[in-house]
Amino acid sequence: MRGAVPRLSLTLLAAESGARLCAIIHYLVRGQLGWFGLTIACLVPGYAAQLLSILWFRADGHAPGCWLLVLHLLQLGLWKRVGIPSLGSCRYWDVLRAAAKTGGAAGEVLAQLGDVCVLRLLEALLQTLPHLLLQAYVVVAVDPAGFIPGVSAGLSLLSLAWALVSYSHFTCLLKPGHLSPPAAVVLCLLLWRTGMLGTRVLALVLFARLYSFWVFAVAGVHWLLMSFWLGAQQTDIVAQPCCWRLFNCLLGAVYIFCYINVRPGPSKTRVAVFYAVST
Repeated sequence: MRGAVPRLSLTLLAAESGARLCAIIHYLVRGQLGWFGLTIACLVPGYAAQLLSILWFRADGHAPGCWLLVLHLLQLGLWKRVGIPSLGSCRYWDVLRAAAKTGGAAGEVLAQLGDVCVLRLLEALLQTLPHLLLQAYVVVAVDPAGFIPGVSAGLSLLSLAWALVSYSHFTCLLKPGHLSPPAAVVLCLLLWRTGMLGTRVLALVLFARLYSFWVFAVAGVHWLLMSFWLGAQQTDIVAQPCCWRLFNCLLGAVYIFCYINVRPGPSKTRVAVFYAVST
C-alpha cells in the first residue's frame, strides 16, 4: 500500500498540472484575460512549497544546482526532490523504487513517504485549493458549459482530497503498532474528503454568486472562530509565540474547508466540535 500512495500521488499531480495548463491555454485562446490572469495568480502561492523544498535541500547539506533551481522555478520540485532535515532527502521515484525493493516495510520508505505527503499537502493547500475555488466559480457562475474549467476543477478537487488522505495515511503509520490501512479504508477516506471538500466549495461558490463579496464576511467569521478555537487547544507544534499565532491563523483558514488533526490522541470530540460549528 505504501508504494501505491506515491504512485497515485504522482499520477494525480500530473493530471492536475496538465488540466491546469489546459485551463490557462483555454482562457488565453478565448481572450478571457481576466480569468487567465487569476488562474496564473493561483500558481504564485505554490512557490512557498518550492522554496521550502530548496531550504530543506540546503539543510541536508546539498547545494542546489542550476538544474534543480530551474525545476523549482517551473514548480516541478516536488517531482524531483522533497525532504526535511531529520529524515533526509527523497524523490517520488526513490520512494517507488525503495517500496518495490523492500515491499514497503522499511523505515526509510516511511520517512520518504512522510516527506512527500507533508510537502504535497502544503502545496495542495496553497495552490490547488485557490485554483479549485476559481475554476468552480467559473463553471457555476460564469461559464456553465465550460468543459475544460470543469475538468480542471474536478481533478483539483480529487488531488486535494488525496493529499489530505495520504497525509492521514502517513500519520496513521507513525502510531506504534499500526499497520498500513487496507485499500478499502483509504478509498472510504478519499470519498469522505472529496465529498466534504466538494460540498464546502460548492456552497461557497453558490453563496458568492448570490451575494457577491459577502462571502468573504462569512468566511472571515468562520476563520476567526476556528483560529480562536485552535488557540484554546494550546497546540504545541510551534513553540515561538509569534509563529504559534501565525500557525493558528493559517490553520484556521484551512478549517474553512476541511479538518486536519494537529494534536495527538483521540480526536472524536474535536471533530464533533468542528462539524457542529461548520455545519
